[in-house]
Amino acid sequence: MTDAMPVPSWKRTRQPASSRVALSRDVIVDTAIMILDRDGLDGVSMRRVAEELGTGAASLYAHVANKDELLELAHDRIMSEIEVPVPDPAHWQDQLREIAMQSFRVYTSHRDIARVSLASVPTGPNALRIAEGWLAIMLAGGVPPKVAAFAVDRFALYIAADAFEGTLYDKLYQESGQSREEFMESYFGSVRDFFQNLPADRFPLLTRHVNELMEGTSEERFEFGLDMLIRSLGTYVPTT
Repeated sequence: MTDAMPVPSWKRTRQPASSRVALSRDVIVDTAIMILDRDGLDGVSMRRVAEELGTGAASLYAHVANKDELLELAHDRIMSEIEVPVPDPAHWQDQLREIAMQSFRVYTSHRDIARVSLASVPTGPNALRIAEGWLAIMLAGGVPPKVAAFAVDRFALYIAADAFEGTLYDKLYQESGQSREEFMESYFGSVRDFFQNLPADRFPLLTRHVNELMEGTSEERFEFGLDMLIRSLGTYVPTT
């Protein structure tokens, strides 16, 4: 039997009521994720979840303390989609890349859920499981404990921020009234034109390397940044 998780003293929470049958915390969280995937994070509220379930918002409070707790529960449920490999000292950098790529793809498959993780200490069982996995892999690879601890935070921030930025572009596309292809061509075409028309005497490198600045998909750029982080982390591993 799994040990009960401690409740952070700085967060309000509420234990699920045992007297309700029709509703449960799992059903409420599942419904919140459905709304999130359909309408985005701003579309999730206690009232909207209650409407989807055909009940009143007050009935949800027997299971979930408030919207903040609901979003944290939804975020942690989504994090359950990420698998953490058993640490292999010989392939620790590849394993870090594997977790990061999984995390990025999970975040981007659930609209702007990445926003929930920003400025938030992981306290859910899945978020903690993943943080434990990051640490285990880095320590097995010889990364010093303090460096590994800082790196857990830096990896999490990089992944969430990159994924969240993608949702901001998606919002611009949705508000444009254009197809995705039309929006991408129009928006980034305008960006390219801006850089190409900068005064070349003041910005010789930006104007000369416009093509390089504009190349690459969002995933290719994410992988490049990830490789920079992982390669630099290797410099902290003592050589024998």
